[in-house]
Amino acid sequence: YPFKSPACKQRTRQTVQRQAGVATAAVVMCGIFGYYVFNVNRDIKAVLEALFNGLRRLEYRGYDSAGIAIDLVDAYPLLQLRNADDPYGLILEENGDHGCTAPLVIKEVGKVAQLEKLVSETLSSSNIDTSRVFKSHVGIAHTRWATHGSPSAINSHPHVSDPDAEFTVVHNGIITNYKLLKDFLINHGETFVSETDTEVIPKLCRFVYKRLKDKVPFPKLVFEVLKKLEGAYAVLVKSTHYPGELVACKRGSPMIMGIKEHKEGLAVRRSSFANIRDADDTKWRSESIEVFVASDPAAVLEHTKRVIVLEDNDVLHVTGGGYGIYNTGGQDVDEAVPRVLQTLQMEVEQIMKGGYEHYMQKEIHEQPESLLQTMSGRVLFQRKAVGDPYLSQRIKLGGFVETAQMIRNARRMMFVACGTSYHACLAARQTMEELCDLPVVLELASDLLDRRCPIFRDDCCVFVSQSGETADTLLALEYAKSRGALCVGITNTVGSAISRSTHCGMHLNAGYEIGVASTKAYTSMILSITMIALQLSEDSISKRETRDRIIDELGQLPGKVRAALMLDSAMRELAETLKDEHSLMFFARGRNYATALEAALKTKEVALIHSEGILAGEMKHGPLALVDEKLPIILFATKDTMHKKMDSVIQQLLARAASLCIVCNTGDQGMMAYADQGCRIIQVPETVDALQPVVNVIPMQLLSYHLTLLRGHNVDQPRNLAKAVTTSEEH
Repeated sequence: YPFKSPACKQRTRQTVQRQAGVATAAVVMCGIFGYYVFNVNRDIKAVLEALFNGLRRLEYRGYDSAGIAIDLVDAYPLLQLRNADDPYGLILEENGDHGCTAPLVIKEVGKVAQLEKLVSETLSSSNIDTSRVFKSHVGIAHTRWATHGSPSAINSHPHVSDPDAEFTVVHNGIITNYKLLKDFLINHGETFVSETDTEVIPKLCRFVYKRLKDKVPFPKLVFEVLKKLEGAYAVLVKSTHYPGELVACKRGSPMIMGIKEHKEGLAVRRSSFANIRDADDTKWRSESIEVFVASDPAAVLEHTKRVIVLEDNDVLHVTGGGYGIYNTGGQDVDEAVPRVLQTLQMEVEQIMKGGYEHYMQKEIHEQPESLLQTMSGRVLFQRKAVGDPYLSQRIKLGGFVETAQMIRNARRMMFVACGTSYHACLAARQTMEELCDLPVVLELASDLLDRRCPIFRDDCCVFVSQSGETADTLLALEYAKSRGALCVGITNTVGSAISRSTHCGMHLNAGYEIGVASTKAYTSMILSITMIALQLSEDSISKRETRDRIIDELGQLPGKVRAALMLDSAMRELAETLKDEHSLMFFARGRNYATALEAALKTKEVALIHSEGILAGEMKHGPLALVDEKLPIILFATKDTMHKKMDSVIQQLLARAASLCIVCNTGDQGMMAYADQGCRIIQVPETVDALQPVVNVIPMQLLSYHLTLLRGHNVDQPRNLAKAVTTSEEH
C-alpha cells in the first residue's frame, strides 16, 4: 500500500474485507483519465475535482470499482534545478528522485461517489491541506471492470510497484502473457498483492529501472517494458524517479490526449518535442500547459476541444511545458512522430442529459435529429424538375468516391459486426442485395475469428461498430486486410481505430451516444448502409424507380420517427402489463427479423428479462412448442412483402390461445381487427420496406426503457455490461 498515512492503510484494509466475496464480472472496458499540469497554479482540491469529473464522464462505460493517485510533492521546483557548472543547461539528474515521496493512492469498490467520500475522509484524517497550491502535478484515475480477480480495493487501479510506489500504473485491456511475467518477477524476488494482470506492469518497470546501467529518459524505460508485454492495453505510468512526468502508451485500447495551453497573446500553439532528448531543453520549463489523457473524448470535452488521437504503439511523454509522441513500431523510436491536432466536433451539451432523466431516454428521443444529421449534406431530397433525372446524383458519400466501382466489382459483400451493429446489418442486408445485385453475407466478428472464415482479395468486407474500437471487430478487420480484401468502415466515432484502419467508409454523425443500450446509433447504422446501397446502385437504370422511392422517403423518415415517439405513454402502459413476466418472444420475418432480434436484445440487456427474437418462418421447427396463453408474444406485421405471411402466423398463434401484441401500420384494418380477439395493437407510420425497420424499432426501444424503470434497474448502466467491449479472448 503506497499510503504514507496509517489511517489510509487501515481504511483500505477495511474496504477489502467489506467487499470480500464479490463475483467476477464480464470482460469489458474500463476507463482511464490522467491530468497533467505544469506552470499553472492548481490546488489539490482542483486536481481532485478534475480527476473525479473525468471519472464521472466515464461512468457510462460500466465499472465496479475506481481509484486515483495524486502527488503530495510539487515537482515544479525539482524540474527547475540546473547543473551548477552550467546554469542554463539541463536538469541536474534525469533519473534522480530528488527525495520525492510516493503519491497518495486511494481505491474503493463501488461508484465514483463512494470513492469521493473515501478520499475526503482520508485527506481529513491525514491532515492534508487541499488548498495547497501546486505548479506541477500528475494525477491519474481509473474505473475498473473486473477481469482478473474479483472487485476489491486490492484489485482496483492504480497499481504500484512496491510500498513506496516508485512506479504507479492504470491500465485498460488485457496482458495476455501476464502469468509468464508474474512467475519471472516472483522468481526474482517480487511480491504480488493483487490477482490482476495489471500489477506486472509497475513491477516490471521497477525491475528494469533497477537493472539499467545508464540513466535513461522515462519513455525509453517504458519502451523496454513494452517489449515484454503482449495483448491489448492503454496505460498511464507515473514514477517518483521521474517527478512531474507522465507517460501514456496505447496498443489496441483507445486513448486520446487533450491539450490546454496557457500562452498570453497566443490562442493556439503546438508544443511538441522533435526527439526524446528535446524534453531536456530548458525552454520547456517556461511554458504552461494542461494535458488530459483519457480513454474517451467525453472525459476531456469540458476542458478542451483540442485533442490528439493516439495510434497503436504510440508512447506519449509529457514533461515540463511540452510533450512528445513516439512509436515503438518505427525504425527510430527516439524520433517523435507527427500526429494531427484535431478539434472535437461536439459540445458539452451532447454529454449532458439535457432535461431527460436518463441518457437512454434522451438518445431515443434524439433520433429524428440524429437521422437527419446522418443524411445532412449527403442526400438530395427533392427530385430535379428539369434535366435528365438519370444524371442527377441524389446520394453523395465522400468516403466512397474512389472505391465505389471496386465495391461494385466485388465477388461478394461481407458485413462483420457484433451485437446491435450486427442487427443493423441484418436489417439492411436485403436492401443491399436488391439494389446492388451483390451476394451479401453477415458474420459475427467473434465467430469469423473462431472459424478463420475464407476471405478473398475480391471480397468487400464492411466493418460496423458504434465506437469504432470493438475488439473482435478490429481483430476481424486485421484478418481481412491480411487476406487482401477491400475493407470498409462504418462507425460513429471520428478518429477511431476502425475509421483509421479501413480503406474507405462513412461516419454515422449520429451524435455522442452514452447509454450502454445503443438506440440512435442503431437506426443511423441502418440508414447509413441503405445510403451506401443507394449510391452503389446509382448507375443502374432498372433500379432507378426503386431508388427514387426510397430517397423520397428519406426526407419523411425523421417525421415518421417523431410520430412513433408519440407512442411513449402507450409503451409505458404495455410495460406495466409485462413488468412481472419472466420471458418475452418477438416474431418477425424479412427485414423485421432484425427488429425482433434487436427488441429482444434491448429487453435482455436493460430490463433483464429473458427474451428471444424468432424468425417466424422457423416457428414450426421448435418455437411453437413454447406458445401458450401465459407467454407474451410481440409480432411485427407491417405492410411490407412479409405482410400476408405474418397474417398467417398470427392466425396460427391465436389458434393456440397465444397472448399477442401486434405492431402494424397506422390504418391497417386487417390487423386492427385482431383487437376483437384480445390482441393489443401498436400502430406505427408506414414507409418503404427498406426503412420500415427504423420506424418499427422505436416503440420497442421505449418499451425496454419503461420495463427497466418499472423493474427498478439502472437504465444507463445495465448489470455486467459496458458501452464498448474493447477486450477479447485471445485468437
